[in-house]
Amino acid sequence: MASGGEGPADGSPDWADTSIDLSSPGLTKASASMLDSGEDFEVLDEDDDDDLSELPPLEDIGTGRAPPARDDTQMPGSEQAPEEVSNMPQAAEEWLDVLGSGLLKKKTLVPGQGVESRPRKGQDVTVRLKVMLEDGSVVEDNPSLSFTLGDCDVMQALDLCAQLLEMGETALIMSDAKYCFGPQGRSPDIPPHAALTLEVQLLAVQDAPDLELLRGREKIQLANRKRERGNFYYQQTDYVLAINSYDIALKTINSSSKVLFSPEEEAELLEVKVKCLNNLAASQLKLDHYEAALRSCTQVLEHQPENIKALFRKGKVLAQQGEYSEAIPLLKAALKLEPSNKTIHAELSKLVKKHAEQKNVETAMYRKMLGNPSTSSTPTTCKAKSPRAIPWKWLFGATAVALGGVALSVVIAARN
Repeated sequence: MASGGEGPADGSPDWADTSIDLSSPGLTKASASMLDSGEDFEVLDEDDDDDLSELPPLEDIGTGRAPPARDDTQMPGSEQAPEEVSNMPQAAEEWLDVLGSGLLKKKTLVPGQGVESRPRKGQDVTVRLKVMLEDGSVVEDNPSLSFTLGDCDVMQALDLCAQLLEMGETALIMSDAKYCFGPQGRSPDIPPHAALTLEVQLLAVQDAPDLELLRGREKIQLANRKRERGNFYYQQTDYVLAINSYDIALKTINSSSKVLFSPEEEAELLEVKVKCLNNLAASQLKLDHYEAALRSCTQVLEHQPENIKALFRKGKVLAQQGEYSEAIPLLKAALKLEPSNKTIHAELSKLVKKHAEQKNVETAMYRKMLGNPSTSSTPTTCKAKSPRAIPWKWLFGATAVALGGVALSVVIAARN
């Protein structure tokens, strides 16, 4: 695939079937501490003490490598180029302030073939890339890196500036950590909050492949690359970009096709779709987008009614909205699928208790609205009546007897 590149092939088994060619060999040692084994179920937990060890993690996040990404951090104190290129003239007018903030700058070293040769968003580009720290040490040197422009497949500094490169142009890019690897850095070669200098040459530009013409295996690989990029952004807590990557993956999967797929390819595409939807819901919940997360979970359950992650997450969302009567059956279904799961047990018990409290409050409210006296107030009301009051039933009976006597006297008098 044109958007793949020639990156290293090593990594954890979860990444082995698809090639993510957006990173250097140093990425193969990414910190495992970024991967929370219970992240997939943690999204709505209010208590940090929940035991999530028995729950499956975010769908297929590898433990060995992650592609580069952006994140927020503070502006570095220096904007000087690294020592390796410090002998080049750096007059202020030579640098293009890409965003107008001074945090991302570009300078042409070797001119290209003209503005009309610049790539457009959505096209696949191939570049030669060298990444350096502020001290000039090289942390990545990739002779042929390919990615789709505008899809956030690479660090944001490169994705933004590649759109300004002319064919054949070689340029320097000086970027704040905000548009590189942010406060997390990239273990072990890029420290946290590290500003980077990139030397980039645009080698090739071509239109992205027509999704309708992709073979089954090609579509699966492309969707997996986008999904794995979303997983990386999720680990970096950049949930907006994670959602963007999952959406692109789903768009790829849902696109119409003019090529017949085998049953096995259809089944594998469905598995990738379910993973994307589950992780999309996790990201949406991190941003409190409850309605969107409900839609994502519902789509999962349409394909896999017994998907434990979607059942649990949808139940949690409904509970957040106070819909306990709808949430409890979902958690019961999840518990039936995994009876030994402590987290589902605890959550279900909590919801049952909250539901009972909610019903008691509603009952008291209805009594108050209808004006129904409580059982304890009834005797008091009866005692408040006057002891000399004559019940209306007695008065009615006495009147009837009197009228009957008068009528009888009239009848006897008439006969005589």
